[in-house]
Amino acid sequence: MILSPSLALAHSGAHSAGFIHGLEHPISGLDHLLAMLAVGLWAVQRGGRALWAVPLAFIGMMSLGGLLGLTGWNLPQFELGILSSVLILGVVVALAVRLPVWQTAVVVGTLAVFHGFAHTVETPHAVSALTYNVGFLLSTAALHLGGIGLGVALAKIGQTQWLRLAGGAIALVGIGLFLQ
Repeated sequence: MILSPSLALAHSGAHSAGFIHGLEHPISGLDHLLAMLAVGLWAVQRGGRALWAVPLAFIGMMSLGGLLGLTGWNLPQFELGILSSVLILGVVVALAVRLPVWQTAVVVGTLAVFHGFAHTVETPHAVSALTYNVGFLLSTAALHLGGIGLGVALAKIGQTQWLRLAGGAIALVGIGLFLQ
C-alpha cells in the first residue's frame, strides 16, 4: 500500500506523490541501498551506543546535506562522494573497523552529506520537497534498521563472519560502480 499512492493515501497530488517518490528513492539505486544497509551493519559491529548513534548521525547529516541542496549550494562531485561511501562503508564492515563511536558517527555523517544533497537535488519538480524529504528520511531509517536487523540476527547465531563477507560484497559492488 505504501508504494501505491492511490490506495495508501486519501488525497493525491504533490504531497502524496512527493512522499512516495521520497520513499522510493533510496531503494531505487544500488548505491544508496548498499550504503544505508552498510551503516546498519557497521553499527551492529560497533555495538552499544553505536546502534542508535551511528544511524542517527547519518540521518542528521543527510538532512543537512539535503538542506544544502535546497538552498542551491553547490557540492561538486557529489555522485563521486556517494560512490565513495559505498566503497568506504563496505571496507569498514569487511575489516570490522573499530573506531570510537563518535569517530564512526563522523565518518558516516560525512558520507551522509553527499546522499542528502543528491536526494534533494534529484527531487522531482512537480512534488512537495518537504514530503519528498520526509519520505527519503523514513526510507533511509528503514534501510538502516534492515542492516541492524540482519547484523543482530547473524550475531545471535554466531555468524559474524557473514557481516564481514557482506561488507566485502558491498565494497566489491562499490568498485564495480566506480568502473561503470
